[in-house]
Amino acid sequence: MIVRETKLQGEGVSFVKRGKVRDIYNVDGRLLIIATDRISAFDVVLPTPIPDKGRILNRMSVFWFDRTKHIVPNHLLAWKVEDLPEPLKPYAALLCDRFMLVKKAQVIPIECVVRGYLYGSAWKDYQATGEVCGIKLPKGMKLAEKLPEPIFTPATKAQVGHDENITFEKVVELVGKDLAERLRDLSVQIYLFASKHAEQKNIIVADTKFEFGLTEDGSLILVDEILTPDSSRFWDAETYEPNKPQENFDKQFVRDYLEKLNWNKEPPAPELPPDVVAKTRERYLEAYRRITGEEL
Repeated sequence: MIVRETKLQGEGVSFVKRGKVRDIYNVDGRLLIIATDRISAFDVVLPTPIPDKGRILNRMSVFWFDRTKHIVPNHLLAWKVEDLPEPLKPYAALLCDRFMLVKKAQVIPIECVVRGYLYGSAWKDYQATGEVCGIKLPKGMKLAEKLPEPIFTPATKAQVGHDENITFEKVVELVGKDLAERLRDLSVQIYLFASKHAEQKNIIVADTKFEFGLTEDGSLILVDEILTPDSSRFWDAETYEPNKPQENFDKQFVRDYLEKLNWNKEPPAPELPPDVVAKTRERYLEAYRRITGEEL
């Protein structure tokens, strides 16, 4: 079943918002987050869905939330259809493997990015200044080279347009020193834990981003998604070699296809051809298989 968008109704169920990939509802004081098969690139939602993408993202987040809860609590309350509230039972087939019931939290407006390798916007910043988010890096580093140690390279969460890389000092200005240090330290700790697991499965986590929130009682928790192909760069460790583009298990394949087109990266986005859809789906599936050790 391909799910582009959802329209749920029921007692105590109300629509909150539709993101690039996820649909969010209020359900009796909790949030229901549904991962659809939509895919975005360059901050534009594409018209062509990727079959099973939402299921893969959701199951991977569940996998990682369970394995990182000893580092920091998270918002996950339930994800199995037997735990659906009564008003949502009629949607069990639609929601299977796609939903999380989560605690509500005030999301901290910082993208907590951790990088272990020099790539993407970090590579561009490094070429221009020798720094990434105010962190000075060794001279002469190559594209995709492993950093001496993982670095915290935060960004502002933009409601419209692209997120903007910021310094740690800016995070301190925005949220205060104590919380900024907790965000940085927890993000790096989760990245190191996940990287070690992924390396055993022949996957390199080049970089990833986390989001955190504060509950009503002031507790800091991990929210949104975690360590999925949408929020991370996953590379094939078997073919990894610095100074060149990498074999990946994320949506870079879609980005690379779109870069070849005469498209201005503004809506409406072009359709994806069947071979790009199929190859993208297989990359997401392969990441899921390797990291979780399971079939979808």
